[in-house]
Formats: sequence, structure tokens, C-alpha cells
Amino acid sequence: MYKIMTAGPSQVRENVRVARALETTNPDIDETFVEYYKSLCDKLQTLLHSSGTAYILDGEGILGLEAACATLTEEGDRVLVLDNGVFGKGFADFVSIYGGDPVLFSSDYRKPIDTDDLREFLEKDSGFKYATVVHCDTPSGMLNPIEKICPLLAEYGILTVVDAVASMFGMPINIDESKIDILCGGSQKALSAPPGLSMLWISDKAMDTMLSRKTPVASFYANLLTFRSYYEDKWFPYTMPISDINGLGVAIDNVIADPGIMERHAAVAKATRNAVKKAGMSTYVEGTHSNTVTVIEVPEGTTDKAILKHLKEKFGIMISPSFDVFAGRLIRIGHMGESANPQDVRQTLAALDDAFETEGVSLKCSLAKAFDEEFRCL
Repeated sequence: MYKIMTAGPSQVRENVRVARALETTNPDIDETFVEYYKSLCDKLQTLLHSSGTAYILDGEGILGLEAACATLTEEGDRVLVLDNGVFGKGFADFVSIYGGDPVLFSSDYRKPIDTDDLREFLEKDSGFKYATVVHCDTPSGMLNPIEKICPLLAEYGILTVVDAVASMFGMPINIDESKIDILCGGSQKALSAPPGLSMLWISDKAMDTMLSRKTPVASFYANLLTFRSYYEDKWFPYTMPISDINGLGVAIDNVIADPGIMERHAAVAKATRNAVKKAGMSTYVEGTHSNTVTVIEVPEGTTDKAILKHLKEKFGIMISPSFDVFAGRLIRIGHMGESANPQDVRQTLAALDDAFETEGVSLKCSLAKAFDEEFRCL
């Protein structure tokens, strides 16, 4: 087995794996499952400080992104897509699929969205039903200040859809204080459950907007309204993946039992990035990074494929390449959830030391030793 230090999925704790193997009931007709599902949704609401409603959907994190756009968008709706990364720009595809008119607010892919620039844009054009923004744009490691962006959009009466798949439970998020209308998450990142589930937190305002649609949602599986009365009716729109949800429940309890989870992510991330810089290498982002992933520019004299192959074949460690406009240019170390611990990160950096030496890339110092020094100083 490989040690998974990718930018998602992350490592999964044994108690989560065991929970997924428990004997199951029929989730369609056993009301005890409905109560269990509801209890998990309530925990999710509390953990991310939401006065709205949380739902768990059967599908990898991208289902939540599409479902938010599918249920909000009607033909001709103008939607503001905040684009400073691959996933940020990608929201435009979901908007277009469901008949919306995506308008891109594009900015430097190395820097977080500038709220002053956004305000200047909105003063000239704010006629949008909703806006989309990515909290952590994982291909680059970019972290956008949703706690400033979403209240600004709310000033102009624009609903917000936030992709927090790669940030939630690794970065602090307060849905109500940040005035987020729909937050989308996934099971396989800092929550450290296997891939397969989406989570959504929906404000009352967003729900009212979806309920006031003039046309039917152009999807069944991605229609969030089908879940609205699941608890009152004791009925789900499709058979829920009970084993996945059992595992998710234990993963949620793992987070609840880990009060220092945010500090741990912050410490590991800071020590990792400082070590990278001490060694003379460059992180991609110029500004605020997510504490769940460190993204490193591939140095001259080697390739991303050579580095990843070396780590996988010699050390049994998997890290991530990047893709789209970053293909071949960046490598990514995931330190999220169960992977956000100094032992595993140090082992990964030591393997990178060996890979760079093999590839003839000179570093100013050992990544692993620099990490040790930085982590001790925190």
C-alpha cells in the first residue's frame, strides 16, 4: 500500500474503514437510518456554523458543485464566476450546461481575489443571480478570502456558491458570518473519509430562491430540492449509500474529537512551505496559501513525472501532479486531514530530497531537515 500524501484523496483512519464494513439495513425504509442521517447533517451544520440546512449527497465532491448550479440556474440567468484558478474558471461550465450566462471576473492565478478590484467591478455591473468562488483552488494551492468576498457580494444582493471541497476542516470556515449561501464540500479531503460523498450547506435565502424557480430543474440527481422534505417524509430521492455514510459519521466524530485540528494544519503547512523556500525552491502562489496543500514549482533539470515516479516506486509515497494550465509545471503535497501530521510530511520531504539528488537537482539544504527546524520553532 502507498502512503497517500496527495492533494486529495487523503489517508483514511482505521475506525472509518471499519465503520464502512458494518452490517447495513435498508436505508429506504428503516427510519433509524433517517434519524442517523439527520444527526450527521446537524453535526455538519454546527461544525461550520450554519443556521441553514446541511445535506449529504451520493456522489464525489463535484456533484455538490454541479447540483448547486443546476438548482439555482434558469435559462438566461447571469452568473458571476470568480476566476483565479482552474476550478474557479470551471464553474462556468456548470452554469452553461443549465442554460445560464457565465460572466468571468478573471484575475492573476498566482494571487487571491482582490476585493477592492471586485468592488470596482460590481459598481459597474452587479446584475447577477449568484456568484461562484473557490475557497482553495487545489491545482495551485490558492486560498481566496471568502470571509471578505461573500459579504461584499451580499451587499449587491448576489447569492454565493462556495467550493470548499479542499479547505473545509483544514481551514476555519464560518458560514453565517461569511454570508455564504451554498457551501459545497467533499468527503475525501480534510475530512479523511473515502471519495464518494458530497456535502452542502444551504442558507434559507438560497433555498427560497431555488423554490421560487419559474422552470423545473433540468436534472433529477443534481436537483437539491428533492431532498428538502426528506426528514418529514422519511424518504430519500434515491437509495442512500449507507456504508459510505457510516464511514462519514465516524470521520465527522474524529474531527469533533480533534479540537486542535486547525492549529495542526496551520503548523504543518507553515513548516512545509518554509522548508521549501529554505531549500531554494518556489511555491506557486504569491499570497495566501491553503493549509491543506503545498504546491511547488518543478525545478529545472527534472520533470513532474520523474519526481512522482521516484517517490512512488522507491518510497511508496504518492503526491500529486497538477493539470490543465499547470500540467507539468507543479507538484503538490497534500497535508490535509489524516495526512496533516509532521511524521508523514517529513517522510515525504525526505523522499523528495532523494528524488532531487537522483535527478541532479541541487538544493540549498535538505527539505526534511529544514522542515524539522521549522516545525520545532512553531
